[in-house]
Amino acid sequence: MTDSVAFSGFNFKLAVVQVLMYEQNLLTPSFDVYAFVSNYNARQIDIDEEGDQIIPEVKAYFERLEISATALLHVEELYQEGGAEIYLQLCPFWDGEDDRFDIQSANDAALLPNLKTITLFYSGNEQLLQDFRARGIEATWL
Repeated sequence: MTDSVAFSGFNFKLAVVQVLMYEQNLLTPSFDVYAFVSNYNARQIDIDEEGDQIIPEVKAYFERLEISATALLHVEELYQEGGAEIYLQLCPFWDGEDDRFDIQSANDAALLPNLKTITLFYSGNEQLLQDFRARGIEATWL
């Protein structure tokens, strides 16, 4: 992919993947952790044993996943929620009660020229909200 972009924040990238892969179906094929595990040969991954933590090989897949600048033009809203498909692919038994997927920086918003709103997992970091708002993006806590 010639116009792929590099994200500085993995959790921000995950929020974008949620929109492009699981909501808009622009990143295909959709990743399915159970299919991935059944076809993965480097080691046996046991979702029942490992699914309460981020599965390293799944994380590596999403870290390597290329996203084009063109695809990013389609992202107008990011909405983090505990039941989002992307988080359940990385950590199938995640209960949404910790900060492992919190977005820490607004820097990657520069990659999304059409981003208008973002709803973030609550972290109490008011500066983060202000950083998004300074970019003209409506930012609120979930």
